[in-house]
Amino acid sequence: MMLRLLNHGRIQSSRLSRRWMSSGGYSKTTVMSFGDGSHGALGLPASIIGMGLDAYEPTTIPGLPPDVVTIAAGHFHSLAVTSEGHVWAWGRNNEGQLGRDPLSPRETWNEPKRVEGLNKVRVQAAFASGVISAAIGDDGSLWVWGSSKRGQLGLGKGITKAAIPSMVETLSGEEIVKVSLGWGHALALAKNGNMFGWGYYADGRIGKIGRELEISPLESNSTKLRSTEEFSAIEAAEKLVMEAIEKEKDMPIIWEPSSIEELHELKVADVACGHDHSLVLCCDGTLFSGGSNVYGQLGRTENDLGMQPVNIHFHPLSVASGLGHSFAVCNDPSSEPTDATSVVSWGWNQSSQLGRDGPNNIPQVVEGLVGESPVSVSGGRAHSLALTAKKELWAWGCGRNGRLGLGSSADEAEPIFVEYLEGSEVIQAVAGLDHSLVLVTE
Repeated sequence: MMLRLLNHGRIQSSRLSRRWMSSGGYSKTTVMSFGDGSHGALGLPASIIGMGLDAYEPTTIPGLPPDVVTIAAGHFHSLAVTSEGHVWAWGRNNEGQLGRDPLSPRETWNEPKRVEGLNKVRVQAAFASGVISAAIGDDGSLWVWGSSKRGQLGLGKGITKAAIPSMVETLSGEEIVKVSLGWGHALALAKNGNMFGWGYYADGRIGKIGRELEISPLESNSTKLRSTEEFSAIEAAEKLVMEAIEKEKDMPIIWEPSSIEELHELKVADVACGHDHSLVLCCDGTLFSGGSNVYGQLGRTENDLGMQPVNIHFHPLSVASGLGHSFAVCNDPSSEPTDATSVVSWGWNQSSQLGRDGPNNIPQVVEGLVGESPVSVSGGRAHSLALTAKKELWAWGCGRNGRLGLGSSADEAEPIFVEYLEGSEVIQAVAGLDHSLVLVTE
């Protein structure tokens, strides 16, 4: 148990880049997408999906190399990394997050193209937020590009744009293995278990870093949000969130990666950032959360600011997060075999993205995945995906725009097997805000 926790976060990225090696080469892979295509994040031309922009079932993205080894989904853009260490990008480019000129023709943004400027490094993993992209080299260096007024680039005070991939010098020598990006904050995990945070600082979403924590307008609006008839209209809740975001523009920022005080002397195994909250899993099995708790996404009854333990009664192996909901893949001691796993969820459940009934703010098992041996989980704005040991994909939550890949726009209250992928081996599945990507072999 301890060995799995220790190893999980530290070698996750290298596992992805080695997983498809066989007989000295790489198995042929295909990237497929489904969901909202209004920003080009699906990478699908009109000749495939027509003028409706959305894709309601997993659809092969043309123009990508056949040796993609890992994928990433930002809010409205997508990334893919090849066995040669090259990064490809497509989707929204208003902030330059594709690594190409934001003034390039908008109609070309949905075309996957290789990101230039990474010639000095062989990339092994990529990550994305709403406004920036990031890549980790096989030497552990971290590279970022895009535009963020909230310090999410981590390149130094006042630096809000990186037109081409730029190395985060503060983390030189740290051998970074994973990065997670929220709306305006970021967490990076080093191979030795050290963790660093930077970007938007309110509510303790990156813990305490040398200054007093402050409550953001979003958190102070929590009473108003909860009074919206328990989020009877998702649009009404989102409007209040966006109003609070506008008020947050002058809130405190940490401009460079910094050590987090609450986690000193602790070794971290995995990290995950939601829109405005964070999850940190330590090697001893302790799970911390910090940031906004508007939807109960911190999984604890106490609303203390900063990184505090989650009230979870399971044994977490990894963590993941959607916009306002949280996940942990856990050992299930009550199941046979003894190494059986389950998905535990908590947080925002307006569109059934938790995949279960019961109190939203208390971590509980997603019963629909019991017995399926889930190995990873990913969350979007209001939908969720899980990959099982059988390399099968399950989806639930909001089905609008086809983001569940089930051929319809209907919501699903419980995990549903994505039959369109039957016969293919799914080796990775990730959720963007309103779209989804899968990496498959056949």
